[in-house]
Amino acid sequence: MSLHYKELVVWQKALKAAQEVYRLAPRLPREETYGMRSQITRAAVSIPANIAEGWARETDKEKAHFLAIAQGSLAELDTLLILCEEIGWFPIAETLMLRGLTDEVGRMLTTMRRNQREKEEVGGRK
Repeated sequence: MSLHYKELVVWQKALKAAQEVYRLAPRLPREETYGMRSQITRAAVSIPANIAEGWARETDKEKAHFLAIAQGSLAELDTLLILCEEIGWFPIAETLMLRGLTDEVGRMLTTMRRNQREKEEVGGRK
């Protein structure tokens, strides 16, 4: 694990997804500034932040914990995004790039978490 978290493709894509959420956020109604806007931006920022924090942890158990939080925040973001699309706040044509990024990040996090579990299982057998 010699890479810096900024070199991780999953972190880069998660950061880009957060930037996309901030690009879309002004489309939300003004009265949603402290509701949906706050919730969706916090969920989006949580993903790369928890990937970075997990990467900086020393134990595999801690790393796995933060990857799980990142994946939970991704599920939250996805749910909020669906809601914003269905209400009509975010036109689907405007969310395509974000959708692609969240799908990729989700697959990468699933793979990372699976690899982490396998690593823990192997370590536990020694």
